[in-house]
Amino acid sequence: RAPNATHIVFEANAPADIAENALLAHVLATGATKPPVSPRAWLGAPNSIKGPTEVAFHRQGGNNLLIVGQRDEAALAMLGNILLALGAQYPAGAARFVFLHQLTPDSGDAEFFDNVLEAVPHTVTLASATNAADVIAELSQELKRRMEGEGSSEEIYVFIHGLQRFRKLRQEDDFDFSGGDEPKPGAQFAELIAEGAAHGIHVLAFLDTFNSVGRFLSRKALSEFELRVVFQMSANDSAALIDSPKAGNLGLHRALLYNEHEGTLETFRPYATPAAEWLE
Repeated sequence: RAPNATHIVFEANAPADIAENALLAHVLATGATKPPVSPRAWLGAPNSIKGPTEVAFHRQGGNNLLIVGQRDEAALAMLGNILLALGAQYPAGAARFVFLHQLTPDSGDAEFFDNVLEAVPHTVTLASATNAADVIAELSQELKRRMEGEGSSEEIYVFIHGLQRFRKLRQEDDFDFSGGDEPKPGAQFAELIAEGAAHGIHVLAFLDTFNSVGRFLSRKALSEFELRVVFQMSANDSAALIDSPKAGNLGLHRALLYNEHEGTLETFRPYATPAAEWLE
């Protein structure tokens, strides 16, 4: 064994530990002096001998991430860990982060998220169901400026934990009869999904079930999420989301990463909620 080599231990029945991610540890230790060429987010430990399971964000259509499954805590841990990883790769002012959530105040999930916000060296714009429409409207205006060759050059990441809780963002709301010429939040959100990634605005959304996906995302919008993570679900729902029934047999501490652009499917163990000491 090489002097600096590390043991690889497969623990199929336990979540992965982000503190064991050497790539992230290197990023945290060195700090960011310029924006990354290929921003990466690490999702968990692989089931094969390779580096951590990861996704990369580029300015190209469809470069959005969708997470689906009835695993609220695991999905929040994944989004929080992605926020930490991306935040560590950008110097101040080079990226903007927006996070929509409906976490219960004083809950364990809310405490974890507060710790993540303290650890990220960037300002994170927060929104709940009450002001999500205003945040999406502002992002919609930024997208229009970018499409016209103006606007900011910073990369923007829009995190949504529990999209099913943000009813105003449902695309069906575009067809109400409330009158007026004001843009509807659902239409603005759909445009953000369809056009944002090519202009540096990426959406990372978690939904609890495939039925929720159908209610909140049109077929066109779903096609713009070329990066998809699925937890345990029925074989039929799995096939509809990732063209494979494999999520029907995942078990508790497994997930699948489907990259539609590259045509790959990878089983991995998602990172658990990091220890408070590690976050500090």
